[in-house]
Amino acid sequence: MDQYPKFLLEKYPSLFDLEKRAKKRIPGVAWAYLQSGTGDEIAVQRNRKAFNKILLNPRFMKGELFPKMATIILDKRFDYPFGIAPVGLSGLMWPGAEMILARTAKNYNIPYCLSTVATQTPETIGPISQQNSWFQLYCPRKPDIRSHLLQRVKQSGFQTLVVTADVPYPSRRERTKRAGLKTPPKLTLKFLWDGITSPAWSRQVFNHGLPKLRTVLEYAESNKATKVFEELRAGFGGTLSWDYLEELRDMWDGKLILKGITHPQDAIQATSMGIDGLIVSNHGGRQFDAVPAAIDLLPLIVNEVGHKTTVMFDSGIRSGLDIIKALHLGAKFVFLGRGFLTGIAALGENGAAHVCEILKEGLYANMMQLGIEDLDDL
Repeated sequence: MDQYPKFLLEKYPSLFDLEKRAKKRIPGVAWAYLQSGTGDEIAVQRNRKAFNKILLNPRFMKGELFPKMATIILDKRFDYPFGIAPVGLSGLMWPGAEMILARTAKNYNIPYCLSTVATQTPETIGPISQQNSWFQLYCPRKPDIRSHLLQRVKQSGFQTLVVTADVPYPSRRERTKRAGLKTPPKLTLKFLWDGITSPAWSRQVFNHGLPKLRTVLEYAESNKATKVFEELRAGFGGTLSWDYLEELRDMWDGKLILKGITHPQDAIQATSMGIDGLIVSNHGGRQFDAVPAAIDLLPLIVNEVGHKTTVMFDSGIRSGLDIIKALHLGAKFVFLGRGFLTGIAALGENGAAHVCEILKEGLYANMMQLGIEDLDDL
């Protein structure tokens, strides 16, 4: 952290500034994947519009203030009330991104949640992020694969398991289709041209190789890339049920979080099963285009179960002020994924740290403006 170049805050003071630079540095298919929603992408817009409607009335005449941003969730103290959300195929946006995110999580003492379909394995990432390692699970259909994957995750040092509920079926990401993204990424002429015109990204590919779903590759029987993806799609996700969650609760002796909950009744059911926390999320608008804005659903769920379990939030966070708004509406902690990957795409090794600095500065300034020293005062 001491080596972070502070001048970056003057040059790129917001995530919007980072987006402009990132778009120029990475291939079009990677940019489309990072920014896309599903369908007409109305849910992505709805998330942002809902945040913009939330207003907070400052209190003044408080004298000298010393805002504190540390928070305790799930029996662990983090230095800030935000963490790094799981993003699949992270290495497409910037090869080696997961290692940068893991180092940032350790340095800033915030959690990093590695996706099942990230491009690095838990065996690689766990030792880097250490006690700040969370793992997001797309549920394997086969019991033996599930047991083996959970064993790998546990042995790699991950203590918190985040089960994603809101991907019963792959969504229609129309923007990525128009951009020509193939899964797994293929060396088409368009992809090669994108690489040639994105030299910084291409250098990273040379160092790290083309992005692969390394965690789950060993569970595929085929050696052909296209068949591997078909097998993995058939073998992971779409299986989640209350019975399956109950089995996971029995198998996993660490903290268990359910992510993607939007309906209060689902929150009540999950809490009754003894899970340790919920993440209210609509997957950043990437799964279902008619879903309500996640931030509008947050207080409904907090009202039902906030006194019984740890309610966290994800979807649409872009600034320190957004974090304050989510905490004001009852979240104990927030996550963002696109923002951190945008930072890395824009600035490489310094990108994730720069996003932390943007969020820190925004939190501090707006806590001062509101006249509060402690996040609980929200």
